Amino acid sequence: MKALLNTMALLVAAGSAWAQTSPPAQTAPERTHRWWADRPPGGRGYAVNAKNMPLISVKGNKFVDPQGNTVLFRGLAISDPDKLQMQGHWSKDHFVKVKEMGAKVVRIPVHPVAWRERTPAEYLKLLDQAVEWCTDLDMYIDIDWHSIGNLTTGLFQDPMYDTSQQGTYNFWRTVARHFPGHNTVAFFELFNEPTTFNNQLGPLNWAEWKRMQEDQISVIRAYNQQVIPLVAGFDWAYDLTPLRLAPIAAEGIGYVTHPYSNKRPQPWEPKWEEDFGFAAAKYPVVATEFGGFGPPGGRGGNAGVGAANGAAPYGPSIIKYLEGKGISWMVWCFDPEWGPTLISDWQYTLTPSGEFAKQAMQGGVK
Repeated sequence: MKALLNTMALLVAAGSAWAQTSPPAQTAPERTHRWWADRPPGGRGYAVNAKNMPLISVKGNKFVDPQGNTVLFRGLAISDPDKLQMQGHWSKDHFVKVKEMGAKVVRIPVHPVAWRERTPAEYLKLLDQAVEWCTDLDMYIDIDWHSIGNLTTGLFQDPMYDTSQQGTYNFWRTVARHFPGHNTVAFFELFNEPTTFNNQLGPLNWAEWKRMQEDQISVIRAYNQQVIPLVAGFDWAYDLTPLRLAPIAAEGIGYVTHPYSNKRPQPWEPKWEEDFGFAAAKYPVVATEFGGFGPPGGRGGNAGVGAANGAAPYGPSIIKYLEGKGISWMVWCFDPEWGPTLISDWQYTLTPSGEFAKQAMQGGVK
């Protein structure tokens, strides 16, 4: 009996020693992300004053209002809302200055890096403000996914443009879900400037590009039947010649060209007709980015542009050509840092290019 008690005492002592030396039970780390409650950003649509502006739609090769009247848009691009907000210039007053230029449409470039860093949910708050202000000021909006590069290879011109096919589709799914049926948001510009960057970004072919654009349009149409998708051509959105053989298989869309002066040598008009102007006979076409109307050099103009040595001035030539073809247009850029600039400072001093653009938007260039 004594031996048994001694054995039990030893076992108790051993258990006590093990309990003192064994590691304490691990406590689960505090988790604050309740992932099972996540909802996709943009799920709650922005519908404030959604029908204040007349609905714009496509009829043949024209944009039309509800009465069937042709609408030719003249406008400009602001810089990225994230940049403007970070630099202290994001306000309704900024849009009032745009309105004073004579703009009927505002191109809003959303850079993939800004979309990611601000987060979609927070970025949508900026777009909501833009829609509110533009509705109040009687201006339409073109939301532009502002990337430059090759979606096929996933290679892009600069880090701020880095995205992917999935990222692009998700962007349009989010934005389409967020602005369904809002008349102020007239256009979705699907991709700013597709390019191989002189073959540095790998091959890009129209068949693959066509498929991606059609896929994006399909995603958009699932949420938003009325917005007008805008599809860019190749060569930094300049060249629409593939439409001759293989147009995008979708109704109610428009096409984009960026006819900067350096795309072709003078005389410009025959090449413009060959490269993009022909398309305006069958489809709505919008020149969503071009500029540099001032004297040669400087951020308010393009080097080598002007009327020197008998050359035709670019500004009057391109405006006359676009309007003669019924092509709507938006000038780059209402920011003193992103050239060719329309303003030289944040006192909104117009550059020579800005002075010309203002005159053109107000119908003063013939």
